Amino acid sequence: MDDAEAADEGVLSRIFQAVAADAARFRSTIGGRPQRPERTYAQALAAFEAPAPETGEPAETVIRDLQERAAPGLHATTGPRFFGWVIGASHPVGVAADWLAAAWGQNAGNHTAAPSAAAAEAVSARWLLDFLDLPRESSVGFVTGATVANVVCLAAARGEVLRRSGWDVERDGLFGAPPIHVLIGADAHTTVFSALQFLGLGHGRVIRIPADDQGRMQPDALRTALASCRGPTIVITQAGQINTGAFDDHAAIVRLAQDQGAWVHVDGAFGLWARACPPLAHLGEGIELADSWATDGHKWLQIPYDCGYAIVRNAEAHRRSMIIAASYLPGAGGDERDPSHYVPELSRRARGFATWAMLSHLGRQGIARMVERHCAMARRLAGLLGREPGITILNDVVLNQVIVRFGADEPSPAGDDLTLRTIRRIQDDGTLFAGGARWRGLWVMRMSVISYGTTRSDIERAAGAIIGAWRRIRPSS
Repeated sequence: MDDAEAADEGVLSRIFQAVAADAARFRSTIGGRPQRPERTYAQALAAFEAPAPETGEPAETVIRDLQERAAPGLHATTGPRFFGWVIGASHPVGVAADWLAAAWGQNAGNHTAAPSAAAAEAVSARWLLDFLDLPRESSVGFVTGATVANVVCLAAARGEVLRRSGWDVERDGLFGAPPIHVLIGADAHTTVFSALQFLGLGHGRVIRIPADDQGRMQPDALRTALASCRGPTIVITQAGQINTGAFDDHAAIVRLAQDQGAWVHVDGAFGLWARACPPLAHLGEGIELADSWATDGHKWLQIPYDCGYAIVRNAEAHRRSMIIAASYLPGAGGDERDPSHYVPELSRRARGFATWAMLSHLGRQGIARMVERHCAMARRLAGLLGREPGITILNDVVLNQVIVRFGADEPSPAGDDLTLRTIRRIQDDGTLFAGGARWRGLWVMRMSVISYGTTRSDIERAAGAIIGAWRRIRPSS
């Protein structure tokens, strides 16, 4: 496509209308198609494989070609019976706002380059703190997701605990710095360990605190470990264990940690949203006393990928760890919030528009109802499956996570084989999508109920398909 074609108003209109129509068809039919891709990666790669193009193709041809090549290899992550991972379903309001953000082409790096993008972030940040009931003085960075949110928050933590010991890590780095003790639950999510790796704190030199049968850090074990820590210390908790949905006992843990002068960071990728739901808010009691929190927008808030939030009580520590300064960059004046001071990217998409749109659309009551509904449906699903002989629910369903074992519920090769074979049959059938995971030495099927479009009927249908698959797999009596 040459410059003249790109500027042609008719071409522009036809491309956008065609994409909107295809997107609407895809989303309106997603519930009736298999809840999995119809092509493997190898098949999708073959569909896209071609020599590097020497001459360009017309714009409309390219878009049509992309749709045809991609469609069979798209996963049903926006479908009502997709339970494979903790993935929100990209609500249409968020998608529409995200389309506008892409069309507007704003670089949300600072408030001068994109005033409206910065304003949407500033207001959305205030609303997020309100809905999640976190300290209102906290700063919020709009990042790609909880992984980077953990990196940002732990960078602020690293800088502040070292500053208290007289070391400026932002200026002098880690060479010669006082050692930092990092204490973390034994069942923490892998992305937190990645964040520690990225920050030079190491994923293998942490102090792992024993967890109970639901993956909750044990406060007594933390107390013992803290007693041997001297100097800069960071304690990492979780709100919503990835398999069980369990919450650490923040009321006890934060008090123990802060009595020792430790910084407490909460990995709340999806579980933090329980604080926005009054019937479930007790799960997160004490979380507001922590120092930083990481959560996703593209999970329970249903914002399109990619969107997460790094929230830090000490805004100055947050800013020190992330600030990017250069003579050509405008500086925020007075009390103005500069978006680039709270994230690692200078050039980035305007995530505040979709966040503002979804918070506006759902409101406090809509978020609370959605979270409560998903958790009720997870309990319903667990109840239906648990009645079937040979199916065991291994977690207390306190949130939206359900872990299922087929056959023996103790470690055994036979039980693992039955579980994995049942999962494969469920995936082949396509009525729903769920995946496997290792939990306490067992292969299990993990299910996450988090799509805005999931209904009670979808839960009943999914349970029937799972039970049917198990009955075809289980050994004859």
